[in-house]
Amino acid sequence: MDIKYFDNSATTKVKEEVLKEMLPYLVKEYGNPSSLYTIGRSARRAIENARQRVASLLHCHSDEIYFTSCGSESDNMALKGSAYLEKYVMKSNKNHIITSRIEHPAILNTCESLEKQGFEITHLNVDEEGFISLQDLENSITDRTILVSIMFANNEIGTIEPIEKIAQITKSHGVLFHTDAVQAVGNVDIDVQKMGIDMLSLSGHKIYAPKGIGAIYIKRGIGIERFLDGGHQEKNKRAGTENVAQIVALGKACELAERNLDSYGHRLQELRDYFFEEIQRNFKDVKINGSLEERLPGNCNVCFKNVDSSELILRLDSEGFCVSGGSACSSGDNSVSHVLQAIGVPSDLAKGAVRVTFGEFNRKDEVDEFIETLKRYV
Repeated sequence: MDIKYFDNSATTKVKEEVLKEMLPYLVKEYGNPSSLYTIGRSARRAIENARQRVASLLHCHSDEIYFTSCGSESDNMALKGSAYLEKYVMKSNKNHIITSRIEHPAILNTCESLEKQGFEITHLNVDEEGFISLQDLENSITDRTILVSIMFANNEIGTIEPIEKIAQITKSHGVLFHTDAVQAVGNVDIDVQKMGIDMLSLSGHKIYAPKGIGAIYIKRGIGIERFLDGGHQEKNKRAGTENVAQIVALGKACELAERNLDSYGHRLQELRDYFFEEIQRNFKDVKINGSLEERLPGNCNVCFKNVDSSELILRLDSEGFCVSGGSACSSGDNSVSHVLQAIGVPSDLAKGAVRVTFGEFNRKDEVDEFIETLKRYV
């Protein structure tokens, strides 16, 4: 059976160019990058080359990029690193972090962990399209606020937050701003310097690199307390022997993303808009979730009335279509999506939510076939 993969926000297929570039560092160039001999120095050069490629995509300096195992680790690094620095190193009375109700579990669960340790967490509400209120953000900042962490684009409904305006507010109050940009990197142009972002998380497997590699941008001059003890890798910010092959893969994926950013985004947006048009033309009891204007180019999230999305996803899978009911990180959870709850979607309608996310290898004829299959099962 031919697989039609429409779940690119969950993960992506590794590109051949990426695989080709990383393979030598598994077989031939296998040296430890901390070693002084030739293959060790070769591994170190490969890491620094990859670091430069990631930095180029984000328009920052290479020494502001730190490699991690995934986006979730990067999120933990930003939040816990900032919180622990204030508490244990600075010994200040700052203990307040602001986030939103529609963040990825990597943020929400990290905040919950910090809350148990005595930190105060404010969860900002969002409107029906998924946007936070800038006024609510401003009103929530106090003299004890350490950090504001608002995702760049939502992983379920695709809404892109007003990042530059958020950064302007945090900067005016002298508060750090972190954004989980796992879904946005490679899909939209991000200039961390122009946008005023202090820290940013990204993940390789969302941009056609393998699973198990991520990175965090930390602006020069910003300190965080490391929470993983060991060696002095990554400028003493993240201990552990570097995963050279995966780092090389991420660097290549970022290079390809930067090279093709405009054409890639345009093609995905065309597929997305065509899908929405066909959905509205062929179905009556359907709701599109998220902003139609400020939205990731390949993201589609719709609710079908009186439909069980779990059953629908299984039926679609039997026809070779891969889609999700929301975030892949909570696909085993039968409860209604916290994101759809936050934007006010009634629970009976939210149970019929399907997320379709397009990527590099999708075609318009696949969308037509998908619509016809949906018509049968819905």
